[in-house]
Amino acid sequence: MQLEIYSLTALKDQISVSLEAICDSYSSLLWDIEFYQCGCFEVYIAASPQNVSIFQRGRIVARSDDAQHFGIIESLQLETDAEKGDYLTVTGRFLACLLERRIIYPTITANGSYEDIVRKVLSRNVISAGIRNLPGFSMGTVSSDCWQKTARMQVSYDNILEWLYGLCETIGGSANVRLDGNALKCDLFSGIDRSLLQDDNPHIVFSDAYNNLLSFSYAADDAVQKNFAYVLGCGEGNARKRTTFCSGTEPTYLDRYEVYVDERNTAQEEDVTDAEYLEILKSSGAEHLVQPKTASESAIAAFSTQYQYNKDYFVGDYVTVEQKRFGLIQPRIQLIGMVESFDQNGRSLTPTFKEME
Repeated sequence: MQLEIYSLTALKDQISVSLEAICDSYSSLLWDIEFYQCGCFEVYIAASPQNVSIFQRGRIVARSDDAQHFGIIESLQLETDAEKGDYLTVTGRFLACLLERRIIYPTITANGSYEDIVRKVLSRNVISAGIRNLPGFSMGTVSSDCWQKTARMQVSYDNILEWLYGLCETIGGSANVRLDGNALKCDLFSGIDRSLLQDDNPHIVFSDAYNNLLSFSYAADDAVQKNFAYVLGCGEGNARKRTTFCSGTEPTYLDRYEVYVDERNTAQEEDVTDAEYLEILKSSGAEHLVQPKTASESAIAAFSTQYQYNKDYFVGDYVTVEQKRFGLIQPRIQLIGMVESFDQNGRSLTPTFKEME
């Protein structure tokens, strides 16, 4: 597997991308794909004048076997040592990090599908925003029903990258920015259910019984959860607009964990009815709900004969993880991150799982 290094040049509203070098002699590579946040990478390579000239900040690092994820170099660290040798550490994040350079400005009130809301935010701040444009940026493909669900919301001054991935976690989808020739495409998608709780897709089960679960740890904490929101909007005293929000059946008694959400700065515009304004407040309430905290760390077999990563399953998919020795099973758990590591010891996979509703 080779690394491809491209130069990225902005030409007003367009970009020009050209291949500068191909590298296959690095000491180690970490390729961290995340579902609800921007992924990152690290290249550790012997330092030489040639490598220092190749790996420059702002250039793009791609893998010859990955057409979806492209990293942009953000940090370089050169270390020289007479005994251990000279090494260059190259780090950065995937192209979605470009959205971190913009905020949502001015206030946007949106009503429609989540896809339409994202399109409106990106159009006004990234795509059709004059000098605020990200050159070469446009919407790509949109898949999954979660992006067709509807909502009404008001957003202002949020960092676009943080807002987008916060929205993703609320609805269970994800976003990725990829390089497509001389263009940057933002795709919206979701994971596929491959767990034992469905029969539409082949089951993916990581288990000590199958010798594809090398290590396993699990912890759960109910203290952080919030499952019922009281949301108060504009106005004063008893005249403040207010509503409540919960997901599904309203929790009661010991199962109820309440949170107060102050949205006094969310104004009700003239063309927004009271009912529509309450829907905006409900959307804010949904963002403040917190699921019970779970931590599940595992190491899985990188060269399993049963399942191949990025062929049989992908980051974002729902799978089953079980530890039969202790009678623990997570029948439907989401793979929200995967660190793929290459070094002198070969290839390893370190997944991150999270239980979802």
